Amino acid sequence: MEEDDVEKAVMAYLKKKGFKATELALQEEQSRNSSSSASKTDPDIAKQILSFAESENGPTRYHDGYSKLRSWTYSSLDLYKHELLRVLYPVFIHCFMDLVAKGYSQEARTFFNSFREDHELMHLRDLQKLEGVLCPSHLEEMEFAHSLRQSKVNIKICQYSYELLLQYLHKTQSITMLGIINEHINFQVSPGQPSSISDDADAVILVGSSQDAAKQINEKEIHWGLLEDSVEDRLEKAGALMSDSEKIEGEKEVDLDENKKRSVDGGKQGSSVKKLKKDKIVGTTGKNVRSETNTVSMAPRVKPELTLPVLSTEVEHSILEDLRNRVQLGSAALPSVCFYTFLNTHNGLNCSSISHDGSLVAGGFSDSSLKVWDMAKIGQSTVQGENGTPTEQLSGSENGRRSYTLLQGHAGPVYSATFSPLGDFILSSSSDSTIRLWSTKLNANLVCYKGHNYPVWDVQFSPMGHYFASCSHDRTARIWSMDRIQPLRIMAGHLSDVDCVQWHANCNYIATGSSDKTVRLWDVQSGECVRIFIGHRSMVLSLAMSPDGRYMASGDEDGTIMMWDLSSGRCITPLMGHTSCVWTLDFSGEGSLLASGSADCTVKLWDVTSSTKALKLDEKAGTTNRLRSLKALPTKSSPVYSVRFSRRNLLFAAGVLSKSS
Repeated sequence: MEEDDVEKAVMAYLKKKGFKATELALQEEQSRNSSSSASKTDPDIAKQILSFAESENGPTRYHDGYSKLRSWTYSSLDLYKHELLRVLYPVFIHCFMDLVAKGYSQEARTFFNSFREDHELMHLRDLQKLEGVLCPSHLEEMEFAHSLRQSKVNIKICQYSYELLLQYLHKTQSITMLGIINEHINFQVSPGQPSSISDDADAVILVGSSQDAAKQINEKEIHWGLLEDSVEDRLEKAGALMSDSEKIEGEKEVDLDENKKRSVDGGKQGSSVKKLKKDKIVGTTGKNVRSETNTVSMAPRVKPELTLPVLSTEVEHSILEDLRNRVQLGSAALPSVCFYTFLNTHNGLNCSSISHDGSLVAGGFSDSSLKVWDMAKIGQSTVQGENGTPTEQLSGSENGRRSYTLLQGHAGPVYSATFSPLGDFILSSSSDSTIRLWSTKLNANLVCYKGHNYPVWDVQFSPMGHYFASCSHDRTARIWSMDRIQPLRIMAGHLSDVDCVQWHANCNYIATGSSDKTVRLWDVQSGECVRIFIGHRSMVLSLAMSPDGRYMASGDEDGTIMMWDLSSGRCITPLMGHTSCVWTLDFSGEGSLLASGSADCTVKLWDVTSSTKALKLDEKAGTTNRLRSLKALPTKSSPVYSVRFSRRNLLFAAGVLSKSS
């Protein structure tokens, strides 16, 4: 046995494992020994080293090592099994990618097909992407695979489970598995007993960017408050004055002089003081709800970074009138619900949108058309059943005439539509990679915006109108203004499709949800990412911002909704209840309720205010709290495409009647 072969095998092993210090020390030792007579190596030791080097390079070690680790994990005690199972998926994908990287394509395919069933339930979309990796070059070309190879997976595990795993790896001398775990997994070890199975949703964080980079981004300062001198701001200030005066008057009518002062500040507000006062003293429930929602006015005020459009006096008065007549919602005062059902769409409906006052409903179809229904022009009757189930139907024709306005112009399926805040415009996005602006008054296409290179999945008007945001299969989001055909900003950073986009209440930020399972918050002025929200286990399909700008809700393909604190970037609580994709989310006008619509044919209402208050108390005690589901409203076999709270807090929803299975 030649000693040179042994030295080469040892050097190759040290180089592959990255033991640079040891490699340099061995090289120095070899240079010293080269001048003197070379010592002979025991043939048995040399043989063992070479056989070990050969086994290190063999493809069977991955299959055998993972198979043994898998068998040991599944035979573990139930108390620790669910934590130990978290290790299997990252080990599985890195074993597969290591085999591909070494050129063992056939063995990698066999390994992948042998164990993929274990992970299809939780990670089907990831597996479908990795299935296309067939040669080493694909690992570099596919950004998802490349990012996985460059980053570590964060896994939460208790101290005892961690020690059990290390004990098994050392006892069985599973060098290959130990190397993969050491190189690609970062354990977040916690003292005490294992976490509950219900907390598995955020126990494994598989993300393309490194965790350190995400932490660094989340430390950036953001100003999440409401806009200064907005219509809502002025009304809230006037409302605060009014509540103070009511305390002084002691539940008596406000005198005429007080009314005159307020009418100067708030236009028609003086005439509605009695009505607002009457609403307040209707019952104790109303008082409780109103006191809960006063926290919205405590949000800080920020200056707009964009040049915002100026609202006409007539529009301001209309908005003020809606805000004055807003019904205060809470856990004891749920909203009225109006559900619009699309009939006979022949599986062609891709999206729906409802205007702020519910007067217009739009649908985007696979035949490239956009259809808009005016509720004032069709016969309708809204009935809410005794069990709270809402019903409303849109018929396709009325007396032989078409009851909708047909808007044609796209060259591919329409995937998203959104009404401007005043309802005078509508935007639509399509697979033809364009966005079109339509006038609801002229019923005509005004502008075609071209900038994306692939299908545009979502488009959303800003809360003030004029500006809008879009997101696409090209993994970018873009900011536009109605008067320019080129985008103002391009937000790039997601590792996969950007599926949904939503504006912040102050128009200074937009949020994007992606198939890479993350949500990002972007600064509109600079175009930089200022927050990365990690925790979803499937693609993010819907987003909603609270009216005070403090919280954000995101819904994913698995039916999980997560509530995030924008200032810290932390997940406040997951909302469990839906059994299928959450396609739409919206907060009530004062932010006390969250409505969610899902492919499981239900609209759910969640209590935001009381749960976030309880959460602050529970944080001190170290316990976890989840948002309370107030009510589930089932539809008659209609997946829910969109939900929308009007300014007066009436809840509108829309879906398509599908054949029951």
